Amino acid sequence: MTIVGGLDLHRRQITFDYLDTTTGELRRGRITPADREHLRSWLGGLPEQAGDFAVEGCTGWRFVVEELARAGLRPHLAEPAETATARGRKRRAKTDKGDARWQRELLLAGTLPESWIPPTHVLEVRALVRLYVDLLGEYIGWRQRLQATLFHHGVPVTSRLTPDLLDRIDLSPAGRDALTTGLRQLERLSAELDPLRRRLHRYAARQPGCLALQSHYGIGPLTAVAIWEELGDTRRFANSTAAVRHAGLDITVYSSDTTRARGHLSRQGPAVLRWALFEAALRAGNDTSPDHPYYSQVKQRLGAQRATLSVARKLVRRCHHTLRALGEKAWAPAELD
Repeated sequence: MTIVGGLDLHRRQITFDYLDTTTGELRRGRITPADREHLRSWLGGLPEQAGDFAVEGCTGWRFVVEELARAGLRPHLAEPAETATARGRKRRAKTDKGDARWQRELLLAGTLPESWIPPTHVLEVRALVRLYVDLLGEYIGWRQRLQATLFHHGVPVTSRLTPDLLDRIDLSPAGRDALTTGLRQLERLSAELDPLRRRLHRYAARQPGCLALQSHYGIGPLTAVAIWEELGDTRRFANSTAAVRHAGLDITVYSSDTTRARGHLSRQGPAVLRWALFEAALRAGNDTSPDHPYYSQVKQRLGAQRATLSVARKLVRRCHHTLRALGEKAWAPAELD
């Protein structure tokens, strides 16, 4: 006997819809509150049989997938955008019950668009990388705010935003307060970023997949870890073009009759992956880069940003082939300090 079901996740409840394919019995309902303890209790009350459940790949999927596996059920992570697209044009109101039923129907038909479920050690590294990127974004935001404050008071722009700056410039009382607060925030964020960066660098020096990615010009330890954990197991992609699409670096074009809109990046993949690839591609501006001739050619025609994005697409294709060639070795766990 086997059961096939779908789970729709929300912060307050989990809506379930599952079918016993042997008896034809269909069950629907809600698990409240939506936490690990109540989900585990609900799973313990299911009939002791094999089963498959589809879970939408939104916030909260990790603990649901972990509990499904713990209960001996096979989890399937549904790609949110493609799952919604498969529904087609909306003909009725969207409900949680309808979403759970739709996932169950796609899973039963074998047409559920699935996302990769990373191993636990990859999820742990992913959490650290995303934390680093969030902190880095906050750090850059405070630097830009301080530079704007200095410029507003007629102070020459400087890259050395250190506490001794207060002794060298003349600011209004409010401007001085703003600068003092900003410098304090930079110090706080640096104290968080520096040990986290060193920790990720050490991991990149031990993990085979991360080491292999660093063989490509422009990819350093930090960007290697980010690309490795965000790109995922590239064996699931049919070709490198699918990897580019996963990164959100493909160009979308709207065309109808004689009308053709200008293309734009789809930006539908992981934002951290695009950040890492863009940072790596920026090195193509160096004379020693093997991509420098191509970068210069595209830059002359389309500008520096378009040239960098073009190199980023080349890099994600190379990373796809590199990780694919390593096979299982690319995902060997390494010690995370």
